[in-house]
Amino acid sequence: MTIAYAYNKDFAFNAICPYYTMFPLEFPLRLLKKHRKDSPTVYDPFCGRGTTIYAARKLGLRSYGLDTSPIAAAIAQAKLASADYEDVIALAERLISKAPKNIPEGQFFRHAFSNKTLLQICSLREGLLREKKVTDASAILRAATLGCLHGPLPVPGGSFSYFSNQMPRTFASKPDYSVRYWQERNLIPPTASVIDVLTKKLKRIADLNSASASRIQNVKCLDARKAMSFAKVKGPIVTITSPPYYGMRTYVQDQWLRMWFLGGDEEIDYENHNQLTHTGHERFIEDLAKVWSNVAKRAQDDAHLYVRFGSIPSAKSDARQIMKASLELAGDWKLLSVRNAETSHSGKRQADYMGRESDPASEYDFHAVLS
Repeated sequence: MTIAYAYNKDFAFNAICPYYTMFPLEFPLRLLKKHRKDSPTVYDPFCGRGTTIYAARKLGLRSYGLDTSPIAAAIAQAKLASADYEDVIALAERLISKAPKNIPEGQFFRHAFSNKTLLQICSLREGLLREKKVTDASAILRAATLGCLHGPLPVPGGSFSYFSNQMPRTFASKPDYSVRYWQERNLIPPTASVIDVLTKKLKRIADLNSASASRIQNVKCLDARKAMSFAKVKGPIVTITSPPYYGMRTYVQDQWLRMWFLGGDEEIDYENHNQLTHTGHERFIEDLAKVWSNVAKRAQDDAHLYVRFGSIPSAKSDARQIMKASLELAGDWKLLSVRNAETSHSGKRQADYMGRESDPASEYDFHAVLS
């Protein structure tokens, strides 16, 4: 029986940080293998945690990624970095050796982390925020820390894999809910060593120091609706992406604790900065069309566009209708096929990662070429 890549240790780098709406690695790898002989440049204008970026790396292809979420961009950027894990840990030890200037005093942080662990986290946070230029080692350290910041407690006798009290791995539960949960169950935050947890994670990644065809600067926190966000490249372009589904507006808010680590406030910011417009289907379609049009402007005649897109029941939307309308409005693409994602090869569907209450009703894979 074939093991899904999500559970294959050879692809542990792609799992450096769990993310709420990740699609399976099998999806971009299968598609890129079809185009590998043409040595295309790979684009992902909604790169999320960088699964497409990582697939391109594994095949030696140059890639570019954009995302308006600072959390997503930080994780995806690490997928292009190359460093020995000893150097990453040495950087972490150096940053932790300096006492932090600011320590959160809210009830959530007191219940989420032990005093010792929180001090180490804050030292790491401030050290990474002070750096003038992101290096390969700091990109990996930042992503690994985001991945260890919160998650479940270990089984009795097991070693720590996360810094926090009991929490989900893929998103951060809201502060008030978390505190009530911990108090009702008398859960005490663990005294986890940040260095030990990071070392455990990084030692599992076999290709951490493998060669990368792209620079970490090829991933940027930018809005794909703006033409200036896209780099100018030569050669054939293959775009593999998955935009936010209509009605899904809380990508950043669901990652609020990771956003704090990247320099955000201790409180959740419910403003949707630079996000696709979800106030109506027409506005949403217009936003998607801008992205497809921007990709086309950087592409040549042999460009391919692959999109995994779905719908959620609460939004009462038709994913196929929205996607087709956005391509028609962009005016540059010819739709070749639409297939149900359930039949598009092995690997978990994006919906499987999103929790039972928010499962999309359907997911589809779209393939288009420049018209």
